[in-house]
Amino acid sequence: MNPSRTSQYFHMLGRFILILALVWGCICVRPHSAQAEVRQTDSVLTSTVGDLGLDTGQCPDITGSSVCLMSSSGVVYFSRDALEPAHIASLTKIMTAIVALEHCDLDQLLTVPEEALVGGSTSGLMVGDTADLETFLACMLVPSGNDASMAIAYCVGQMLPGYDGTPESAYSLFIQEMNDTAERLGCSNTYFTNPSGLDFDEFASDAHSCAYDVAIMVAYAMEDETFRRIVGGGSTSVVVENEGYTRSLYLETTDQLLEEYEGACGVKTGTTDAAGYCFAGAVNKDGAEFYAVVLDAASADARFDDCATLFDWVFDNIEVVRLINSTISTTYAGQSVPLVALVAHTDWVDVTVPATVKNPDISAEVFTLTGNVSQEISYATVTGDVRAGDVVGSVTFYQNGQVLATSELIATEDVDAPGFLQSLGVILQRIWCGIQGKPTVAQSAFSNSLSQFSYR
Repeated sequence: MNPSRTSQYFHMLGRFILILALVWGCICVRPHSAQAEVRQTDSVLTSTVGDLGLDTGQCPDITGSSVCLMSSSGVVYFSRDALEPAHIASLTKIMTAIVALEHCDLDQLLTVPEEALVGGSTSGLMVGDTADLETFLACMLVPSGNDASMAIAYCVGQMLPGYDGTPESAYSLFIQEMNDTAERLGCSNTYFTNPSGLDFDEFASDAHSCAYDVAIMVAYAMEDETFRRIVGGGSTSVVVENEGYTRSLYLETTDQLLEEYEGACGVKTGTTDAAGYCFAGAVNKDGAEFYAVVLDAASADARFDDCATLFDWVFDNIEVVRLINSTISTTYAGQSVPLVALVAHTDWVDVTVPATVKNPDISAEVFTLTGNVSQEISYATVTGDVRAGDVVGSVTFYQNGQVLATSELIATEDVDAPGFLQSLGVILQRIWCGIQGKPTVAQSAFSNSLSQFSYR
């Protein structure tokens, strides 16, 4: 063959193979809508990034299609389409664990039925394997064993009211309990059809949840010490028994964040073609705990990177501030305390009651991206004899319309009401003030400043 023709032949063949590879990639690789980005519609607390006027550098740059970052107290710090229905794959197993823990003792022995071996991710269980519930939970949550989740459903379902003695009844009752529990927890956009999260072939269904609902499930599940210990413990080994013989199973965790992020303490991965790469992560640092749910991330690694980005972002923007910052002091109960207010005594023309707050060290956790801290003072109508410690008003602190803290104002010293002759003098004073157009009661004043907490 002519050398030049040979060269042309191989050149054309190479181009054909390249085109074929590109076409095959487009067919076989599940497309993802976006890489890491900040969207103007992303929400920080109760407002969107666009409405807050935040720069992209002030917001988490993530890939997930649906995201929710929630504190252990239920405050949603960040969200992206968090209420959009979505497949959640093996994050379903969080609810499976919740139902099992609420309806079965940890030392209750369970046995793997034939119906439990459904394929997909597995912990290595075999039909007839017997172990306690805690072992089965580890098999389900650590390596994401579908076998363990199905075994739990069939076994724990037998303990639920209405069980008629058939495997189908046990399974159906367990799934119903998953949905009932979701409704009880306030997961209004969630529907389960199996305990594993499988969503294809014979398991294809209209099952769905959303990032916000998953965050609710995580927050609830993390209140259980057994759940926390399992999802936060990393890889482990368990022992099962079958016909008198014991066998050890090594359970390798799918949660990469446990070794990569300081304070990471769980929770669960999930992956199917329909759901994409999902992860619900938990972190506890400096006494604060947060849960990040990422659905449909760009890749297996990106789901962990997204969670780490969210955790970094929230910790970087949380600040604990001291709310009482008066530079004037007075004495109360023999101690120096900040003088926070002078409250008008309405029985006098020009007398005020010096006041501090019940807890001068009161502080609050503020989120620096959502605006300044403000205060609202409410003064009581003070009459009669006042004694040190009496409540003479209150002060409430806000950020972005949300209450941060409230404290009572208390008198720091005794202030007597006017006697009979003094009352006559007050009457004459008020008549004279009225003639001159002056106030007939002292003006209350507040001396606490929050100017140092001006964030935007």
